[in-house]
Amino acid sequence: MGIEDEASSSAPLLPLHPSPKSDHLSSQPKTFANVFIAIVGAGVLGLPYTFMHTGWASGVLILLAVAALTFYCMMLLVHTRRRIDVKDASFGDLGAVLWGPAGRVSVDIMIVLSQAGFCVGYLIFISNTLAHLYPLKTPVSSVLFAPKAIFIWAMLPFQLGLNSIKTLTLLAPLSLFADAIDLGAMGVVLGQDVSIFLTDQPPVRAFGSPSIILYGIGVAVYAFEGIGMVLPLESEARDKSKFGVTLGLSMFCIAMLYGSFGVLGYLAFGDATQDIITTNFGGGWLTLVVQLGLCINLFFTMPVMMNPVYEVAERWFCGKNYCWWLRWFIVVVVCLVAMLVPNFTDFMSLVGSSVCIVLGFVYPASFHLKVFGGEMRWGGIAADIALVLIGVVLAASGTWSSLMEIIYSVHT
Repeated sequence: MGIEDEASSSAPLLPLHPSPKSDHLSSQPKTFANVFIAIVGAGVLGLPYTFMHTGWASGVLILLAVAALTFYCMMLLVHTRRRIDVKDASFGDLGAVLWGPAGRVSVDIMIVLSQAGFCVGYLIFISNTLAHLYPLKTPVSSVLFAPKAIFIWAMLPFQLGLNSIKTLTLLAPLSLFADAIDLGAMGVVLGQDVSIFLTDQPPVRAFGSPSIILYGIGVAVYAFEGIGMVLPLESEARDKSKFGVTLGLSMFCIAMLYGSFGVLGYLAFGDATQDIITTNFGGGWLTLVVQLGLCINLFFTMPVMMNPVYEVAERWFCGKNYCWWLRWFIVVVVCLVAMLVPNFTDFMSLVGSSVCIVLGFVYPASFHLKVFGGEMRWGGIAADIALVLIGVVLAASGTWSSLMEIIYSVHT
């Protein structure tokens, strides 16, 4: 969730071929850290609940498969960018070069939906956590005035102010602060999971119903979504020939962390696992600090993650000029959507199944096929076509499955 995520927008990046003596280029350890920080985020907190549905063994297999496929598609995008000599290396630039104006618009739409979707998930997490910690009774029976919604309304004025900040430079310290809290909280949660599991071992399932696999894929894609940051990070890498190895090692470590987090959370609480794992923990100052720390993390991360949305919206409607009222309108819409969605992990699956699969799998494979299709053997062509087709099928079926889960949650 670091500042690198904002490179998914169409903003100009670093020169594609900087001098090898440039001091700003990243070493392999720094590139590894940047990839780790840019991908690991709030999505990990919903993995134990997902494993409760899929079974812990199925969940691990889904995570590993999605991690491998995400890495493969990231490298497809890197190879495509290396072949095309474009001034700006953003995702949207590749769409414009390969598909014309419609390509840029389609990529921009997916970026807007994914980034805004992440922020809706943040608000759901914060409001549900606060409603769990500080239960409220409201006299009006309406989703717009439910306890969760009250906390969102309370956050709205502050978010309007934070999202009015014009430059990312001022937001960078907030992003670093949020990342530090996130990693620290994950360590505490893992420790508590182990402690609870050693004292109380509830029954668990290794494999769940096959019908829930699409749900698990959606959550896993959401958790690993980072396709927008791969191009700027590759541009900033000092030794580009080793970028693939560094990226692969980062993805492997993240997959191990995610798998451990999901398995231990499910093993600790079994069928009582909540959609946000931190709500399973009892009272105590440490639990309170972790939950409030994660809320603070996501509260300050939201304006950073919304920046690509504003760049696209202001380019479309305001001639690339800063527009405070447009930003405020978008923030209000995001808040209203968060009030209407009941479940954090269900919404993760919806975003992952819809826009993240298209952005992470369909676009990279189709870009690669268009650029390299004339020189690849039939196996490579078949792999790209298969990725596009599988991505489209998974996006359609996974979106439907996630919507059904959300509708079921609303009526239960």
